[in-house]
Amino acid sequence: MRIAVLISGGVDSAVVVHKLHEEGHELHLFYIRIGMDNGEGDCSADEDIEMCQLIARKYSLPLNVVSLHEEYWDHVMEYALNTVKEGLTPHPDMMCNKIIKFGFFEQRWGKDFDKTATGHYASIVERDGILYLATAKDPVKDQTDFLAQISYEQLSHIMFPLGNLDKSEVREIARKAALPNASRKDSQGICFLGKIDYNDFIERHLGQKEGPIIDIATGKKIGVHKGYWFYTIGQRKGLGMSGGPWFVVKKNVRDNVVYVSNGYDTRLQYGREIPLEEINWISRSPFCSTSAESTRICFKTRHSPEFYSGILIKEGNSARIVSDSDVQGIAPGQFAIIYTPDRIICLGSGMISAAQPRKKHRKPQKNDNYMNENRENPHHGSPDMLQSLS
Repeated sequence: MRIAVLISGGVDSAVVVHKLHEEGHELHLFYIRIGMDNGEGDCSADEDIEMCQLIARKYSLPLNVVSLHEEYWDHVMEYALNTVKEGLTPHPDMMCNKIIKFGFFEQRWGKDFDKTATGHYASIVERDGILYLATAKDPVKDQTDFLAQISYEQLSHIMFPLGNLDKSEVREIARKAALPNASRKDSQGICFLGKIDYNDFIERHLGQKEGPIIDIATGKKIGVHKGYWFYTIGQRKGLGMSGGPWFVVKKNVRDNVVYVSNGYDTRLQYGREIPLEEINWISRSPFCSTSAESTRICFKTRHSPEFYSGILIKEGNSARIVSDSDVQGIAPGQFAIIYTPDRIICLGSGMISAAQPRKKHRKPQKNDNYMNENRENPHHGSPDMLQSLS
């Protein structure tokens, strides 16, 4: 099988190369260079590329460094900045997977291969002739929450060779194979920032605008912030106030006000109802029939090994989750990731709605094949899905 392997310079994608090479596949390595030519958000690219070159030489494989600078800025970084400006919390890593790795890369290079492989911790299972995105063996490293906006077409062309391995097993394979990055630390944070501090990045593009920090319990001003866009719902660190812990529980974007609550147990930090919009089902809708209005699910609202359980209620083109237990820090703009009750299949995701309808930043263009719309999914709305998967 001819496989394009997206390699990053890290140990995970290097082990993917080793495994697929051992299996006898014909491999072509690709490193996607993102960020801007002025050096902003370059993800330590030179060091990463050097490591990729070592891996390519070790296995005598071709390596191409391909540039998606402008596409990343136009579709991911601009999305992140616009979302923050609206007072919402963006998910740039999810958009990078959907639009860059499995969007533009696939359109320009990946399409020429039988499959595209990555080092994501996720799995793909087939049931009744349909492919499904499934969770990885390692619950801590599982990355299905970063993949939950991809389309069925994208899922059909990718593979995740690490889905059946724990991180410790990946490290052991790298050590035994004498890979040059066997001990290299995992990258942390948002990719496009590289070594740039997140608040510095936001300030560079959105500036500062002082406003009050209000104790929501008393209505009293207890501090000053530099702009609501530096804060997200549920945030605790970085508030710079004594007598804590303090948590961000609300933002008034119009008046540039940040509301906080004191203590770990305040009810203002928690909620059980999560409204969703811009919903994406990868393979099938979770509703068991066209007449069903609700169904049992598991879900996540952040990258974590823990799941919540609850009911997903269909509301026209939108939906609402009613959780069985309290959910801390429900942040509009972030995504709720929807799973089957057995926590195996990742069905898709929806953006957590704000109080007001969210503006569309960009209209889909005719040739934007990465834009996943349900009408393109031949399996959308098929009945009896949960019974067959659970």
